[in-house]
Amino acid sequence: MILRTVVQLVAAYLITTGSAFAQTIGQPLNPWQDGQVEIHFIHTGRGNCAFYVMPDGTTFLQDAGEQDPTDPRTLSLRNTPLVPDYTKRPYEWIADYIRQYMPAGRTPEIDHALVTHYHDDHYGHVYQGAPYDSSGRYFKTGITGLGSELPIRHLMDRGTTYPLPFGKDELKKRFASGTYPEEFATLQNYWTFVDDQVRRNKLKHEVFAVGRTDQIAMLRNPTKYPTFRIQNFYSNGDVWTGQGVKHIFPDFSNEQANVRRPGTAVPGMAMPGENQVSCGFKLTYGPFSFFTCTDISGMAELGLPDWYNVESKVAPYVGQVDVITTNHHANTDAMNVDYLRALRPRVIIQEVWSSDHPGHDALRRMTSRWVYPEDRDLFATNMLEANKIVIGPGLEKAYKAFEGHIVVRVEAGGERYWVYALNHRSRQREVMKIVGPYTPKANVTANQTGRSR
Repeated sequence: MILRTVVQLVAAYLITTGSAFAQTIGQPLNPWQDGQVEIHFIHTGRGNCAFYVMPDGTTFLQDAGEQDPTDPRTLSLRNTPLVPDYTKRPYEWIADYIRQYMPAGRTPEIDHALVTHYHDDHYGHVYQGAPYDSSGRYFKTGITGLGSELPIRHLMDRGTTYPLPFGKDELKKRFASGTYPEEFATLQNYWTFVDDQVRRNKLKHEVFAVGRTDQIAMLRNPTKYPTFRIQNFYSNGDVWTGQGVKHIFPDFSNEQANVRRPGTAVPGMAMPGENQVSCGFKLTYGPFSFFTCTDISGMAELGLPDWYNVESKVAPYVGQVDVITTNHHANTDAMNVDYLRALRPRVIIQEVWSSDHPGHDALRRMTSRWVYPEDRDLFATNMLEANKIVIGPGLEKAYKAFEGHIVVRVEAGGERYWVYALNHRSRQREVMKIVGPYTPKANVTANQTGRSR
């Protein structure tokens, strides 16, 4: 009788904890199953990349960063190394990862892709020695390299009209006047790639439109999962309020076009940089919610204008969510109190490539129970030793995982989710750690702590 009771209790435990605990540590992640949502933060050491699998198996890629390998800083101790090794370029490792974790039975391809903004750690960089595509029309780096490895069916970006037009005609004028920033070479390469893919492979190319829920949508069996949705939330100063689109920036149309502010693809002394116009979206599935706004900033300090603080203007419309990514890698200018207090995330994912990710002040805000009292767990893709030394024990206490490809897996229906850390130093990408299950906020009546092993 006692033995039977023990067996029943063990069986009940396995049922309630779900498939995550059938996962063997030291083995690759179990395959995606119909109805699950997966968010893979793929770490190459050269920038951001996230690969999403929707409940019906539709795939979505957010960014494919590749920094300049000829820049001395890229190979310095300030930056994360290329992982798992140097035998492939970053876009090749991204493609290799996607092939491994593509839904079973599907040809490896990307149904939707989004370039959130035009920075090298998000879409690539044209550098001396970058390989040409087989067509000879463009260089392979970041998203253009990935597109030569795997078919991309639908590609979105923030467009070329904000804060001032910077399309091909404008680039020609600025090149002729001697004001041709290095970033424009990568932009031109990206546009050449887009034109080539539209012509040869019938790529659908669109501008990311704030307010829409049909741009990043399920394609295979959407009616089976009516509670899943991706809401386009922010880009180019436009934020979705739940009722309509609100513009949060002043009018920049009278700014001088040929004056360049550092960090901008678009010239302009008093205009937003690429980070402030990054694309962001909210994913919901049943009670589960996830929000990312890429590289927006939240600290208008050192004389910067108020519009530099994008976080405080976006946060009230987002509401509380379960999982977020850190804005701007949790740099010192991001993750402000307004933002954290409004979103109150249970899980915070940080994509790292620099020794100042996170900034010490940003970490203090993210971990402070004065900001919000609920529990929260932090996960980083590759925390550098320099940051561990400088910040010290506060860093050690805050994070559940310091390195790896970080994967959020949501069970069918969205009632629970887990976070995994996969070995980014191995080509097999074995599971190193599992944390969960977590219960989404919509189903939580008290603070809950995720289990780890």
